[in-house]
Amino acid sequence: MSPHRRRTLPAVVITLLAAALALAGCSRAQESTSTPAADAGPAPELRLGYFPNITHAGALIGVQNGLFAQQLGQTKLSTQTFNAGPEETSALFGNSIDLGFIGSGPAINAYKQNPEGVRVIAGATSGGAQLVVRPGITNPQQLLGKKIATPQLANTQDIALKKWLKDNNLPAGTGPGAVEVVNIDNARALDAYKTGQLDGGWLPEPFASRFVLEGGATALLDEKTLWPNGQFPTTVVIARTDYVAQHPSTVAAFLKGLVAAEDLARTDPNAAKTAANAGLGASGSKPLAQNVLDRAWDDVQLNPDPLAGTFPTLAQNAVAAGTAQSATDVKGLFALGPLNEALQAAGRPTVDPAGLDTK
Repeated sequence: MSPHRRRTLPAVVITLLAAALALAGCSRAQESTSTPAADAGPAPELRLGYFPNITHAGALIGVQNGLFAQQLGQTKLSTQTFNAGPEETSALFGNSIDLGFIGSGPAINAYKQNPEGVRVIAGATSGGAQLVVRPGITNPQQLLGKKIATPQLANTQDIALKKWLKDNNLPAGTGPGAVEVVNIDNARALDAYKTGQLDGGWLPEPFASRFVLEGGATALLDEKTLWPNGQFPTTVVIARTDYVAQHPSTVAAFLKGLVAAEDLARTDPNAAKTAANAGLGASGSKPLAQNVLDRAWDDVQLNPDPLAGTFPTLAQNAVAAGTAQSATDVKGLFALGPLNEALQAAGRPTVDPAGLDTK
């Protein structure tokens, strides 16, 4: 099924939590005191958000190969693509999407804004982010006076870069004694690098690989080297809690499709790569050259486990990065019961919410 953009609000607005979810942008949402919504049966539509990135390969495969549609049955699947998490969070709170593939940083920020309004219901990708720089930059100190890109202020890579800069005693700012962090759309970053406006970027795949293979950059750091066992949640799946409550069978069907997409990546990676690349083209992005696709694919792992145990550290990292004043309490962020049911049905091991499924 080919994705298409969806920009208009539905005719029937879900009533519960409407005050919180009608907020456009990322301003703090009001917490709902309403009684949880009752099961209203399968939804007429599921509106799904994701990025045209290899780190969102589960979405690309599930849409392109019809794996979501097959499980959803009569529920219509509509899709919308985004550049980075804060933009997608605005759509989630603005009630223009129901579920979204999103980075861990914006997922935490969304929960901070409205703890009753959203839940992480699955993982999607581990790994797939690198700091790529001009040849000749071989150590952190050589970044002083340089301009380094991230996709958007307070997105997952923006937080990771600023935390790493602080760990290396490198101030973020302008001038020869600081590293200037430039927030720029992934699609524009490579051209800015080629024309000398940037000196590198902390970027998700496939953009890190494009910098290296199309722009001649070198990889200074792979983010996975900063995490135990090389695993960190680049992408998770977030959902509006009212949608989950009203349409649990639809959410369960979607998760079965997600597990099927991740099974394909595990059992037939070449077919999964082909589907993901075709999905990039169908979503309005240019399909990747084979060498870029291969390098990007090797850097990511499709993983239904959201690695919940890393989220308290991720919340602290946002404070260290200066994108949050205090660490978000992430207790209650996760609702992984439906995912674990889908995993059990597929003969896969279940995932651990690390005690963060209750407040």
